Amino acid sequence: MIKEKDYLNTIADQCLSKAKKLGSTEASVLVMNSVSENVNIRNRKLDGSTRSENLGIALTTYIGKKKSSISSSDLNEKNLDELIKRCVESTKITPEDELNSLADKELYFEGDKNLDLYDETILENQQKIDYINEAEEEAFSKKDIINTNGSGFSQNKSNFVLANSNGFSDGYKTSQFTAYCEVVSKNNGSMERDYEYSSKRFFQDILKPKDLGAKAAELALKKLNPKKIKSEKLNIVFDKRIAKSFLSAFSSAISSSAIAKGTTFLKDKLNEKIFNDKINIQDKGDIKKANGSRYFDSEGVKIKPLDLVKNGDLNDFLIDTYNGKKIKMQSNGRSSGSTNLYFLNGSISFNELINSSKRILYINETIGRGSNLITGDYSVGASGLMIENGEFSYPVSEITIAGNLNDIFKNITLANDLEFNYAINSPTMLVEGMIVGGK
Repeated sequence: MIKEKDYLNTIADQCLSKAKKLGSTEASVLVMNSVSENVNIRNRKLDGSTRSENLGIALTTYIGKKKSSISSSDLNEKNLDELIKRCVESTKITPEDELNSLADKELYFEGDKNLDLYDETILENQQKIDYINEAEEEAFSKKDIINTNGSGFSQNKSNFVLANSNGFSDGYKTSQFTAYCEVVSKNNGSMERDYEYSSKRFFQDILKPKDLGAKAAELALKKLNPKKIKSEKLNIVFDKRIAKSFLSAFSSAISSSAIAKGTTFLKDKLNEKIFNDKINIQDKGDIKKANGSRYFDSEGVKIKPLDLVKNGDLNDFLIDTYNGKKIKMQSNGRSSGSTNLYFLNGSISFNELINSSKRILYINETIGRGSNLITGDYSVGASGLMIENGEFSYPVSEITIAGNLNDIFKNITLANDLEFNYAINSPTMLVEGMIVGGK
């Protein structure tokens, strides 16, 4: 069982009190406990079962404008005393930085916790095993599925308290249930792999095991007997799980850290049009049960919804306290990064998207990160399916796709099939005129 709030509060209070006695003028401490249970199965056989529990702290102390941080998983009293002492002593010899401080008090979270982020359900190991076995059996029921590359189920419960010397002290429990199934298909000497994945706050919301296995099999079977294509410029449709990677790059490019350092191609683009007029991007931490939802960030600052992009215009950055001061903007609760980041739905259906031209490349797997955030250059290895006259024609492999994010962003068309399956989500995406490198 995870530790309760009272226990975590006691440790947090001790840390703040001892840090102050040792000369710290300000301090912040995170005390966190998590319990994770995992089972893994390969080819209908149990491949492993693990349980891990983590209890630790992360302490930051200030002496004036000097700052130092330290963390540990050893919380016995003697070690804790030594940890706090070392942190304060380190702070004393750290150079001053005028921007160092806790977040402004008026920005701290206050209010009700009503986002449903914790499921009391506790699954026994056999229930996890039964789930994965059922998923694998469903996959094996499909012709040409010959193997599984590993399937698993994990249950994670956590609780934390964040407290600081400004009087902020709060925390909450979260849960996460995750299942995946990765399978191997074979036909005429061609072997391919693919997977399906589901992760939700509540157990009842994850995919049913048969649906998980069936989807994994379907994806792997579609890849069989791929063809190589010549290098050319094509319109490309990105599967939803790939399309969201553009949002990941976007969020990194608009972090206040990157903006302050000038290491992003979007550094001078605030209030300018970076997408076409039909593109809107939001970051909302207050969606019930969503994977990215939270009440406050790692500084205690309340999470407020952000319209990051409105009708193509860049309206805001992801801002923490320190880097916010550098760029003369107030923290908006994003010291921990984005929350639930997503493109709003487009106005056309998936079928309309894939029928938008006679020949379209559908990408459902990429290799490598691919984005240079300083220049905006984008290049990844990829595989997928060729679409001809609105029909999936044949699989394609061993290609690269390339472009520049400045151009890609302006040439995006989105379908209206957004689903909240991850912390970052996108509808199916069409990008016109990308460079495809083939044989």
